[in-house]
Amino acid sequence: MTSDSQIRGALLKYWGFQSFRPRQASVVRSLLDGHDTCVVMPTGGGKSLCYQLPAALLEGKTALVISPLIALMQDQAAQLAQMGIPAAVLNSSLAPAEQTEITRAACAGKYRLLYVSPERLARADTAVWLGKVPISFFAIDEAHCISEWGHEFRPDYRQLSRLRVEFPDCPIAAFTASATRHVRHDIIEQLQLKNPDKYIASFHRANLRYIVKECNSFDQMELLVNAVRRHAGSNVIVYSPTITRVAQTIAYLEHNGIAAIGYHGRMDPPTRRRNQELWTSDQVRVLVGTIAFGLGINKASVRAVIHLSLPKSIEQYYQEAGRAGRDGQPADCILLWQKQDAGLLAHFIGQIEDPVEKERAWQRYHKIRTFVDSRNCRHRQICVHFGENPKWTSCGACDVCGCGPEWLGARAPVAESGRRDRKRKRRKSNAPPPASQPAEVDSGLREYLREWRRTAAKERSVPAFVVMHDSTLDNLCQRKPRTLSELREVRGFGPLKTETYGEEILAALKRYDKR
Repeated sequence: MTSDSQIRGALLKYWGFQSFRPRQASVVRSLLDGHDTCVVMPTGGGKSLCYQLPAALLEGKTALVISPLIALMQDQAAQLAQMGIPAAVLNSSLAPAEQTEITRAACAGKYRLLYVSPERLARADTAVWLGKVPISFFAIDEAHCISEWGHEFRPDYRQLSRLRVEFPDCPIAAFTASATRHVRHDIIEQLQLKNPDKYIASFHRANLRYIVKECNSFDQMELLVNAVRRHAGSNVIVYSPTITRVAQTIAYLEHNGIAAIGYHGRMDPPTRRRNQELWTSDQVRVLVGTIAFGLGINKASVRAVIHLSLPKSIEQYYQEAGRAGRDGQPADCILLWQKQDAGLLAHFIGQIEDPVEKERAWQRYHKIRTFVDSRNCRHRQICVHFGENPKWTSCGACDVCGCGPEWLGARAPVAESGRRDRKRKRRKSNAPPPASQPAEVDSGLREYLREWRRTAAKERSVPAFVVMHDSTLDNLCQRKPRTLSELREVRGFGPLKTETYGEEILAALKRYDKR
């Protein structure tokens, strides 16, 4: 049995973290003990570590990770390689000889994690070689896709029900960020999880400010420019409803002196990859994309997510808006919608032929309309939708609760006496405490190290976040280590990362001091 000290030792060795986030330790223990597990954590809650860490500790065995996005799988495998954890991705973009070599190595137990898509798992030839792999457990990412009640149902996920039949003794762990109580029950039923351990984190993201505004097309674009300018120098995601609108929005922003790049499903993969890397490495701060952008994006310091149309469901909105503020610092989630959005959603629902699926789509439609039209606390509406029952009724962090920005036509900032009144009101309604403010960071040093990170990532042909997460970079700027042992105290620096980048980082810090 793996001891707690071994678990914490691996956390420090590979991730450079001294402590776990809420529920992570329990999930890790559950998988190491061989239990089926259902995990619901918000975006940025650290789901990937929950299956990567136990996989790293189970020597000679391989955790099979089923994920829907090739780019996400490749990024995670690259990051694991930087940490010294053997991992591989098996997908159709690889040459046949390379696929054969990966399957051979997997059968020999050379990987701690092997990433595959649900489509690959459904292939008949996969079952032949997979039976020879020493599997530790199955980890199913974006597990809500298996449920017809979910907002992103994918038929290929239904094939995953075969895992229990073909591998009856292998633990199965399901992970998702956006599943209602009904969907959670369906996930457990579809995957035939046996008396699973359940870990359901709160859906309340206290550091996010939800702002919803109905507007016309002209006002929408003016408000968009205002919002982006308010977050100048920070990373922003703008969600556009169509590919055409992506191009129009980029042109409008650039006409107003704001650099932006696009991302959508019809771009060729190299262009999508390049644009994503330009954004994640901070070379271009604003990315305008369709809903094709964002799944698995490992960018912690997004300060605003702006929607330019009504999402089709609360789950979709929560998942996309939740890509803001993953570092725990305050961030804005702004929804600028028009009446015509509702008509367009209704039009598409009318084209659904399956009467059961059409009814589910209408239910989602009515719930998102209630969310935007209601004058009840936005945070509370989201929590209730996902099955929570908060004791508080006012959050102090949404437009309904008086926290809308002045530039959006909301209430202007109040005087000091007004702030005292609002604090009394917050206490009276049992509102959750406000999010903590970010610690002071030398902006010049941060930009200097970002440039170093861009160069280091380019030299190694990896995404910038693989070299160093944004939160790690900020902690580095705060601590300003002078020795390798001091660098090890920076959150995110384990032995291998310190060995790989330590001397370069210390040299960069010295160069900055001499400027």
